[in-house]
Amino acid sequence: MTASVQAPELAEGPVKSPKTRQGSGLGRYILVRFLLIIPTVWILTTLVFFLMRITGDPITAALGGRLTQAQLAERVAAAGYDRPLIVQYFEYMGGLLRGDFGTTLSDNRPVTEVLLTYGAATLELVFFALIVAFLVGIPLGMVAAKFRDRWPDAVLRVLAILGYATPVFFAGLLLKLVFGVMWPVLPVAGRATGNTELLMSGVVGPTGLYLLDALRIGNMDAAGDVLRHAVLPAVALGLLTGGTFLRLVRTNLIGTLGNQYIESGRSRGVSEFRLVTKHAYRPALIPIITVMGMQIALMLAGAVLTETTFEWKGLGFQLAQYLAARDFVAVQGIVVLLAVIVALTNFVVDIIAALIDPRVRY
Repeated sequence: MTASVQAPELAEGPVKSPKTRQGSGLGRYILVRFLLIIPTVWILTTLVFFLMRITGDPITAALGGRLTQAQLAERVAAAGYDRPLIVQYFEYMGGLLRGDFGTTLSDNRPVTEVLLTYGAATLELVFFALIVAFLVGIPLGMVAAKFRDRWPDAVLRVLAILGYATPVFFAGLLLKLVFGVMWPVLPVAGRATGNTELLMSGVVGPTGLYLLDALRIGNMDAAGDVLRHAVLPAVALGLLTGGTFLRLVRTNLIGTLGNQYIESGRSRGVSEFRLVTKHAYRPALIPIITVMGMQIALMLAGAVLTETTFEWKGLGFQLAQYLAARDFVAVQGIVVLLAVIVALTNFVVDIIAALIDPRVRY
């Protein structure tokens, strides 16, 4: 008797390789995460719009008490705030789709101009603060994991708790007191000195990022001045996230150091320093990447207090000014921009996390 081998049915089609399935899964994940940006921004924009209207129309809220009732009524009618609220809402959303954020009530400037002028300052501050957070959180988290349950670990855990539990404005005031009054070695206000500000205003095609613009024109003195002004606000804001990173790195590194491949490395005589810094810390960074979007959102929230404390004229500083002036049109525009930044940041972080760890999307 001869044995026969049956060929697979052609109707079943070609068998997809695991690599093809992974590629299609990643593409679907990216598409879904990108589409989720739309409802996220829409919901937040809608909430901000209606919450801003709880106290009435923006003109009455901003100018009430300074104008007569007749003058207020005339301005309200001219701006269209006497129309039904739902009509105002759809008109506002239509303007956003066209890139029109409206005009500020307190200084009569296009909101887009405010966003472009001050958005770069906030972006620069958050960038500096992230550098501080990484420099503090990752190395100290590795040290805490290496000396688990010993005195260095205990000290670093306490410092981590203080880092993310201390209010940003209190940390800022403390830094100003120490390094601006007791030991006046660093500037405590502004993004740069007057001379550097004047220099930046004359840069052709400015990005708004002072450090980048100073490097573009090759002025190292201006770059150093910008960095000196950035130290204290970046530390005040970065410690908030640095404490969280420290705890995450410590916890995940301790788990990674207990894996079988680490024990195998120890048995082969690989040094403990190499095991921690080369083989164990990379998997421990994945949780940091996955929570990066949330941490940047917290930084943007903390930037309001940090910029106000250090007179760093970014979106947070302007938001506080417009809130004090009850300029709800400007507040809406700034909040919408921050919502878009947070949503896009979360999208990018999710994609990076999915590329590093395929389990994220399954």
